[in-house]
Amino acid sequence: MLNLIVALDKSGVIGVDGRLPWKLSNDLKRFKQLTLGCPVIMGRKTFESIGRALPARQNIVLTRNSEFSAKGVELFCSLGQALDAVTGDNNKEIFIIGGAEIYTQGLAKAHRIYLTEVEASVDGDTYFPDLSIDDWVEIEDSGFFAADDRHTYPYRFRTLERRKVSK
Repeated sequence: MLNLIVALDKSGVIGVDGRLPWKLSNDLKRFKQLTLGCPVIMGRKTFESIGRALPARQNIVLTRNSEFSAKGVELFCSLGQALDAVTGDNNKEIFIIGGAEIYTQGLAKAHRIYLTEVEASVDGDTYFPDLSIDDWVEIEDSGFFAADDRHTYPYRFRTLERRKVSK
């Protein structure tokens, strides 16, 4: 099943200058817990911002740059090609981890969205695509956690699942 995992602020900002605009230790722990052992699909810029393949995951990078290469990743030109390569097991959890263009491509195909909502409005240059909330049902809401020395802003975890279309 295809999932999106993302942290965003109140206006949908997910990045600034190729990096996350906050420090949220528990968000990184949740990301690791959910994605460990699963294929992760990302755009080239997201991969470059991370700087390496994520351990214990099948790393898939989407790029139109035919000269791009990186150690420990599989390269594809399109999301469709990448999904064809990893969807042999229909029960396998697959995660799109960024960036904005890849989220936009994957949103219509996603089964779940794992959100970290940051209770802040930050300056940014990269945004998550608009969600039609009518298409989703909330299956988890952690409630807000306070900011502290390991968390720049208050935040909460939410999980949304695509509504089943009734016939």
